[in-house]
Amino acid sequence: MFSRIGASAYKKDLTNTLALCESLGNPHQQFKSVHIAGTNGKGSVSHMLAAILQTAGYKTGLYTSPHLKDFRERIKVNGEMITEQFVIDFTEKIKPQIEEIEPSFFEITVAMALEYLAKQKVDIAVIEVGLGGRLDSTNVITPELSVITNIGWDHMNMLGDSLEKIAFEKAGIIKQNIPVVIGEILTETLPVFEKIAKEKNSTISIASHKRHVTDWHWAKPARLSHSGGHELFVEVSEEHHTDHRTYQMDLSGIYQVKNLLTVLEACSQLQMKGWKTEEEAISKGLKQVKKLTGLHGRWEVLHHSPLVVVDVAHNADGIKQVMQQVELTEHKNLHIILGLVKDKDPEWVLECLPKYALYYFTRANIPRAMSQDELLQKASQYSLHGKAFSNVNIALYSASLNAKKEDIILVCGSIFLVGEISLNSVKTVWGKEESSGGFWSVIETIGSLG
Repeated sequence: MFSRIGASAYKKDLTNTLALCESLGNPHQQFKSVHIAGTNGKGSVSHMLAAILQTAGYKTGLYTSPHLKDFRERIKVNGEMITEQFVIDFTEKIKPQIEEIEPSFFEITVAMALEYLAKQKVDIAVIEVGLGGRLDSTNVITPELSVITNIGWDHMNMLGDSLEKIAFEKAGIIKQNIPVVIGEILTETLPVFEKIAKEKNSTISIASHKRHVTDWHWAKPARLSHSGGHELFVEVSEEHHTDHRTYQMDLSGIYQVKNLLTVLEACSQLQMKGWKTEEEAISKGLKQVKKLTGLHGRWEVLHHSPLVVVDVAHNADGIKQVMQQVELTEHKNLHIILGLVKDKDPEWVLECLPKYALYYFTRANIPRAMSQDELLQKASQYSLHGKAFSNVNIALYSASLNAKKEDIILVCGSIFLVGEISLNSVKTVWGKEESSGGFWSVIETIGSLG
């Protein structure tokens, strides 16, 4: 499993996925889709777009990875996870193919997702790339629209050691005569996208050129519902419109402003192809992304006073965006619970982190995780100081003993770390009634890991 052991489990080839799909009757050809790649933001964009399509009345599939608590989070239809029985039956059914071609965990999961979405007869599915794009298992689909959120430094050992090389891999999802939306561009990446789009006769739209944000602010909801924090209001001006439109989002991270522009352009492109992604569906869908799709772990508030936040940011660009959010959030002291995987260059992340914070170095319970002692040692070279803890829940408890009501406790660095946070570790200290509902309802449904 790539999720657990890293690059040695990654297969740079579509052969196995195509073979699995052929044995299943090519389910990827039986429904419409949108394909989403990018270094950061692709998960948020996928969930936002799925919420809008679902609000518009479409039976909407959603495939994302990895998961926080339950494998079934990866495959959903109208926000409902794939059934346990389907997972069991599917795995039993393809055992002969598994024994014959020895597909990876990713390849089996993608085939399972495509089969489930076809069986469910979805109107459209939003498919998130697992890793890269060109050789990712999801790249067997021919979508209605391709979307690339941005390009940053991540998985360089597999995707390339330059932004141009990484962009080339992500741009591999651009298909012949299929439009593509690019969320953000850099001087190094734009020529790559333009060249490949031209070769594929694909119209290219740069989201940040079509619209821009004129204003934004947070507002606390009337009650702490599924949002668990402040809601984000964003005012957007369109390229050919003098009027400004304001969108209310239940996703509070300021980095969602960039993702919103990508989603709006994707909706515009889909509308031109006949999909009902008009303003009413957009506005209603954005208000309830978490509720409709179950998105978690993006600047997610678990508790107030002190503010306890989890974020799955795990690379340099993602951490920089989270730190921008920290700077915009009123607080006295900052406590950072950090865990990283060892198959990436930690220096890229460590140099983005503030020296004034108090650190609690820990690790997720997977083979890929860097040990807490090694992380502490590496962090000290960047003047990041704190103590080491054997797991995230002990680290969280220790932070709770040190934090004052005006402080922030931030858990970040690895999606696996966020996934291991236990309900009991927070409930023991602060009490469940003070915590946000959405995150806990997920944990309670699946069961505490305490």
